[in-house]
Amino acid sequence: MDFELKLATVGNYTLRYVDEGSGPAVVLIHGLAGDYSAWLAQIAVLRESYRVIAFDNRGAGQSTQVDEPVSTADLARDTLGLMDHLQIASAHVVGRSMGGAVAQQMALLAPARVLSMVLCASFARLDPLGRRVLLNMRDALEWRMSWADHARHSVQNFVSADFFNSQPERVAAIERLIGGETRLPACYVRQNTACQEHDTLPDLARIHQPVLVMAGASDPICSLTATGWLRDGLPNARIEIFDNASHFFLMEQPGRFQQLLSVWLGQNA
Repeated sequence: MDFELKLATVGNYTLRYVDEGSGPAVVLIHGLAGDYSAWLAQIAVLRESYRVIAFDNRGAGQSTQVDEPVSTADLARDTLGLMDHLQIASAHVVGRSMGGAVAQQMALLAPARVLSMVLCASFARLDPLGRRVLLNMRDALEWRMSWADHARHSVQNFVSADFFNSQPERVAAIERLIGGETRLPACYVRQNTACQEHDTLPDLARIHQPVLVMAGASDPICSLTATGWLRDGLPNARIEIFDNASHFFLMEQPGRFQQLLSVWLGQNA
């Protein structure tokens, strides 16, 4: 897919982004693994009706990479700064995993700028299982210092057992995607730590925007326990569970995901 890649200066950082289509603004925030390209399929569909912004978080993709402490609130301020650069007053925000944590911080920092949220395989606080899985993936990268080895040790955390066993070519493609990371390992380690330290659970009652929460039933990173905390804490949340799917349910069941996302945005935009 041929999208024009642009650069924006936000504070001390340069962020790579795409800005496609016109209409109500939709900001897509990728997760701990990956960059803006995690959203290629969604950009292609949504740009027909919306102004779609997708970007690389600092420390990922082709955005500035610096080995320094970072929090999900820092990444939220970056995203709001990018919106300032693009003269976007408010937007619907869609976040995957860590991106959903960043979206929550945006809603807390600048509630008038977030019209609605979609949280995909995300969390307000990781449960003990999710924390352990992230710690293990961080350890694997630090011990091996190889993205390919990190991917080999991590890929089974992202898809369901049925998908892993029945779709070997697609699993191999996901493993190559993870293993092809170009970022500094130190930046992944910093953001992995940011996820483990993220905790908006006490503040969820302050988020009054409509929120669609989607989760994979067998996700060990953002488990149904963590999903339940979002459901119970958010005043205006709708929950959709993807049975027989895991952290990458967007890739396991792309048709259902795109339909839910498109209908949600149509209702709230």
